[in-house]
Amino acid sequence: MSNPPTVELPRPPIGPPKILYVLSDATAETAERVLRAALIQFREVKPQLRIFSLLRKDEQIEEALRQAAHDRALVVYTIVNPDQRSLLETRAHVYQLQTVDLIGHLMGRLAEFLGAEPVGRPGQGQLNTAYFERIEAVEFAVKHDDGQAAGGLHAADVVLVGLSRTSKTPLSTYLAQRGLKVANVPVVLGLPLPRELEHIDQAKVFGLTINAGALIRIRRARLRALNMPDDTDYARRDHIVQELQYARDIFAQHPLWPVIDVSERAIEETAAILLRIREQRQRGIMTPDNPEELVQPGDARPS
Repeated sequence: MSNPPTVELPRPPIGPPKILYVLSDATAETAERVLRAALIQFREVKPQLRIFSLLRKDEQIEEALRQAAHDRALVVYTIVNPDQRSLLETRAHVYQLQTVDLIGHLMGRLAEFLGAEPVGRPGQGQLNTAYFERIEAVEFAVKHDDGQAAGGLHAADVVLVGLSRTSKTPLSTYLAQRGLKVANVPVVLGLPLPRELEHIDQAKVFGLTINAGALIRIRRARLRALNMPDDTDYARRDHIVQELQYARDIFAQHPLWPVIDVSERAIEETAAILLRIREQRQRGIMTPDNPEELVQPGDARPS
């Protein structure tokens, strides 16, 4: 019997890779974070990012633009010096490059609103109090990760409580970059929480929860990454359902702890919700009698 004829399907067109250049006269962290946040909305496209930081000289900007022209890249930049911003735009026009100025328009509006002129100096290298506070906060988060050093919970600005794989550690790290000292405490089925947790300011404590389906997917992916079977208790549905109920029971015993659902949420989104709750608490919006006023529907719920 002869083989049936094969049908050659059309292949999708393969074009050159999309490349994004990030130019900055400081660390480029601001531009990169804004860019990556925007790229979340374009999940089907995986552009390449090339970072050029500490561009303080005209020739450095020129060289970066020359490379961008070769790659036909989009240039996203944060340059605070107005003369160098003007140079960048002029040379980008010569190279026929598209650009996005992330800070120039903002500074112009601020100058108009505040009635003052910006100093035009990059912020990198200024080791101020906020810088050292962030360093201290990161060290605190590492020391107090996953229930370690429970005796230091009183020194935390925020304490996260939740099951394994509810984003406690990455959320702690993200908030530490904002200068907050964050500790996280795991909820383990059948085990009590540290006694120290009951003796700290309960307004610092936040619960993290997740739906069963999302937690199963995350845990199974973790086990596969470790080359372990995914039919262990850690990833079995019936065990996870018991864990989630145990966590809910704990949260119900602590009505002052807002509980944020992290299912399908990015770390940045969870952090934004937590920070809004914390800010409202500091303004005295929440009392034991009106915890519902603390959050917006769908964001978080008091336990």
